[in-house]
Amino acid sequence: MNRIITLFVSLFVVLAVSAQSDQNAKSLLEQTSKKMQSYASMSANFVFTMENSRMNIKEENSGSLLLKGKKYQVNLPDLGMKVYSDGKTVWNLMEAAGQVMITNVGDDSQGGIDPSAIFNIYQEGYTFKFVEDKQEGGKTISYVDLFPDDKNAEFSKIRVGVDKSGLMVQSLITHGKDGNQYGIYVRDYKTGLAIADSEFVYDKTKHRNIEEIDFR
Repeated sequence: MNRIITLFVSLFVVLAVSAQSDQNAKSLLEQTSKKMQSYASMSANFVFTMENSRMNIKEENSGSLLLKGKKYQVNLPDLGMKVYSDGKTVWNLMEAAGQVMITNVGDDSQGGIDPSAIFNIYQEGYTFKFVEDKQEGGKTISYVDLFPDDKNAEFSKIRVGVDKSGLMVQSLITHGKDGNQYGIYVRDYKTGLAIADSEFVYDKTKHRNIEEIDFR
């Protein structure tokens, strides 16, 4: 699951792309990244899924995201998990287990969750290909496939759906080489919110019976 959520964070960094990439796809993702970078803060409600047709598995969970610059909070109530980051430290709270794991930002070795990678759809290390436009819910959704340059990557491709008019990411599906397909589907966005910095910091005074496991 961390692999999915790790796909959920950085549409706020625009990096170089392979010259072999489809120019239509490149232009669309460039514009989308630029649009989403323009928001100082954002909230989103989403659904993420895990499917494996060979094993007849289909799981679905809901969640929400608060984002302010490099700071974020992810709430996954169906899984009893909440993740906070103030841009330097990550607190991964698992209330059912009675634990909170503390890591530095960028340290994924202990299961740290970085939740906005659905937004970093334009980055180096991928070749992009425009797939199609489809009418969905009164919107034109443009689909782009991202193929990793690293042949040892655990997934074969990522398919991103972008609202062509609003230039907002609507979906992201990762096709794992193990047969697992991970999907994130955004239900709604709100932008330009006044979000207190305290929303991105774990408050241990509110969780006195939670064990802290510090991996920093």
